[in-house]
Amino acid sequence: MLAACGLDRLVGDPRWCLHPVVVMGWWITGLRRLAEAWAGDAPGKLRLAGALITLLLVGGSGLAGWGLEQLVQELARRGAVAAGWGLAALTFALASALAGRSLEQAVQQVLRALPPAKPPASRQDSVQPVQNPEAPHPLQDSESLIAARQALAWIVGRDTTDLEVPEILRAAAETASENAVDGLFAPLFWMLVGAGLWSLNPALPGPLALAWGFKAASTLDSMLGYRQGRLRWLGTAGARLDDLLVWLPCRLVALSLPLAAGKGWRCLPLLSAALRDGAADPSPNAGVSQAAYAHACSVQLGGSNRYGTQVRDKPLLAAGCPPADRPAVQQMLQLNRRLEWLWLAATALPAAMLGSFITKTLS
Repeated sequence: MLAACGLDRLVGDPRWCLHPVVVMGWWITGLRRLAEAWAGDAPGKLRLAGALITLLLVGGSGLAGWGLEQLVQELARRGAVAAGWGLAALTFALASALAGRSLEQAVQQVLRALPPAKPPASRQDSVQPVQNPEAPHPLQDSESLIAARQALAWIVGRDTTDLEVPEILRAAAETASENAVDGLFAPLFWMLVGAGLWSLNPALPGPLALAWGFKAASTLDSMLGYRQGRLRWLGTAGARLDDLLVWLPCRLVALSLPLAAGKGWRCLPLLSAALRDGAADPSPNAGVSQAAYAHACSVQLGGSNRYGTQVRDKPLLAAGCPPADRPAVQQMLQLNRRLEWLWLAATALPAAMLGSFITKTLS
């Protein structure tokens, strides 16, 4: 798992390699066609079909991971060379469930495309009203702004066509915080749970089985979890399962985030603030994760977002703080890296101590 986290940070998701999530997407697309052909517009049938798709995809992904784990154990019994190949395959498979580097690359691409910030005013201009350095100004490079909007459109669901720099930065901060939980810490949490199960009994599903099972639920939510048309019923099961599997990791992130920022005394207050601010969000997890990062970085998130012809007002998070800027987004990405290794260290040390104790006791 340590090697998988390092591999994810080193290479991310290479495009030359077939990713398990792509395979899951193929299955979801095919099963959706079959489900809609059978259920039509009947809500009851669509809900049943959605539940069956969820069961097949999550169960199948978990079984695939479990099968690979058992294969690695069998290879380990055949000799060092076979064991090495098996461990390498397991490491690559575990890394495929993590999205730390890919998230960071996507957000950094938006920041790099943005027009340069307006330099601060000189002392002689101090009598003039203070302006947000990220606010649009006549010298902005329109091509850079268009490129930033296009880069942002790949990672957010809102309409980015008319967004100006402050709103682009807010969107980048919100996706850096929300997707950190969905794409990095939730799968890492289920890996750790699977490692615990595996240490109790190697025949049980382990880290890869649970991580791939979670990724299947997350992919279902991202592809079918929309409250429109037939997906209002077809995507219910996948969305609810994803909410359930992310609930605890999301709150653990909010609790431990101050440790990554070097402010351990703020753990409980920040968790309380994140739960309070995030309660108004329709999602049980998105608002909490965004609020945790907003309070940790002292920036205000939330507000109005446009989705096609609809405008949705999201609750304000850390209200009264300054708006998100480039340093705040960079700080969020840095906190993600620190917190990932903090979680690994917090679990690896007790595991090593327990293993040493068991070995000494048996000897």
